[in-house]
Amino acid sequence: MTSPEQVVPPLGNTLIVGAGPAGVHIAVDVGRGWCARLGLANRRGAHSTRILNELSVQGYTLSSVVEIQSKRHLTGEVRLDDYYDGFDGIDDRWQTVILCTPSDSYSDVIGALRLENLSQVKRIVLLSPGIGSNLLVQSLVRSVGSDIEIISLSTYYGASRFAFEAGHSTVLRSIVRGLKRKVTAGSSKPDSRTIGDIKRFIESLGIQFESVSHPAAAESCSITTYVHPAFFINEFSMSEIFSRTPSKKYMYKLYPEGPITPQAIKSMLLLWKEIGELVTRLHADPINLLKFLNDDNYPVHETTLSREDIEGFTQADPVKQEYLLYIRYASILIDPFAEPDEQGRYPDFSAFPYKQISKDSEGKWNIPRVPYEDYKKIKLVERLGKKLNLSMPQTSAFIAQFESKLSSFVEEEGMEHFRPDLFMDTTESEAVLILSGLELSWAAHATRRADLEIKVE
Repeated sequence: MTSPEQVVPPLGNTLIVGAGPAGVHIAVDVGRGWCARLGLANRRGAHSTRILNELSVQGYTLSSVVEIQSKRHLTGEVRLDDYYDGFDGIDDRWQTVILCTPSDSYSDVIGALRLENLSQVKRIVLLSPGIGSNLLVQSLVRSVGSDIEIISLSTYYGASRFAFEAGHSTVLRSIVRGLKRKVTAGSSKPDSRTIGDIKRFIESLGIQFESVSHPAAAESCSITTYVHPAFFINEFSMSEIFSRTPSKKYMYKLYPEGPITPQAIKSMLLLWKEIGELVTRLHADPINLLKFLNDDNYPVHETTLSREDIEGFTQADPVKQEYLLYIRYASILIDPFAEPDEQGRYPDFSAFPYKQISKDSEGKWNIPRVPYEDYKKIKLVERLGKKLNLSMPQTSAFIAQFESKLSSFVEEEGMEHFRPDLFMDTTESEAVLILSGLELSWAAHATRRADLEIKVE
C-alpha cells in the first residue's frame, strides 16, 4: 500500500460516522496513511449490533474489494482502532469527522455527536451533501460556539454495496462497483489548507479533483440531484418501485424498457434551471448540465455530441437542450468506449434493476433510498426556494407526485407498518438555519475580502 509523503497524517485522528458500504469503503481508503487513529461510529440499532459482533470475531478489520479492472490495486483492508455503537461516549480525540450518512440526517447526527464535548475536532467532511448542507452544518456547529471547518464533497466518489458471497454476508466488507471520474469540493473557510489534503487523497485514487470557492457550487455538482427526480419520481418508475412483484424494467433504459422519455428529459431540464436559480441566490455558479454529465461523469463520442454543443448548451434554446440530453442518454445505453464482442454487441451500460419496497426484520416497510432520499433533498430545495421567493413548479411537481404515491401506499398497508421517522419533515427548520448561515457566511467572506484588499494596498 502506498502512503502520502507527509510524516504526520494530514487528517489526524479520523472518525467516520455512518457504517454503511460507503463508510467501510472510505475507512479503508483513509487508512492508507491519511489518518492516525481510525474510528467508526453508527447509530444504535440492529445494523450496529451486527457490526459490533462481527468486529469482535474479525479482529476489528474492515476491507473493500474494488471490482474495476484498472483499480484493483485499491482493494485492501484496515484495522479499526475504535467502534462506537451509538454516539454516546465518543472520546475527545478526533481531529477529523467524515459524515457518511444521508444529508437529511445531518441535523440529527450533529446534535447527537455533542460537538461541545469534542474539543479537538477541526474539520467535518460531508461525503454526500445536498444543496445547502454546508450552510446548515455551519449553523449547527456555530450554535455550540465552535468554528469547525465544514467541507462539502460534490458526491461520494464510489458506488458500493456490502458483500454477499455464496450465501454468506458480512457488513465489514464493501464491494466497490464503480468510482467517479471527478469530485468537486468547497470549504466554509476561504483559506482552507485541508482542501489541499483532500485533493491529494482523492487524486491518489485516480479520480480528478476540483476545488471551488463556495461549498454550494460543489453541492450542486451531484448527478443524482438532477437525474434521480426526473427518472425515478414519475408514474412509470414509482409503479415499479412500489410494486410487490419483482420488476422486469431497468432504471436507465428508454421507454418501454425504462423511464426515459422526452417528458422525463424535459422535467430534468426544468429542474436544472430551477436549481440553477437557487444556487445563484446562494452566491455560487450553476453548472452547465450537459457538460457536467459528459465531462465529469460518463462521456460519449464527439461524433454523438460535439464539443461545440456541449460548451454552448446553456445558450441553446430549450428544444435543442432537450434534444441534446435525449441523445446523451440514448448514447449510453451501451458502453460507448468498450470493445464489442464477437457478435458485435457492446456491453449493456444501462441495465440497472430497480430496488423495490421491502420489509425489514420487524415487518416494517422500507422505501428504497432511490427515490426517497432524492425526494428529501428536493423538498429542502423547494423550501429554500419559497423563502427566497423563487418559482419552482417542476420541483413542486416532483414532490407532490412522490407524496401522493407514498400516501396511497401507506393507506393500503396501514400506518402501523411504517417507521415514524419516515414521515418526519424538518425542512422548514433546516431552511431557516441554511439562510441564517448564508447571511453569516456572506458577511464573513466580505470581511475576508476587505481585509485582503487592505493588505494589498
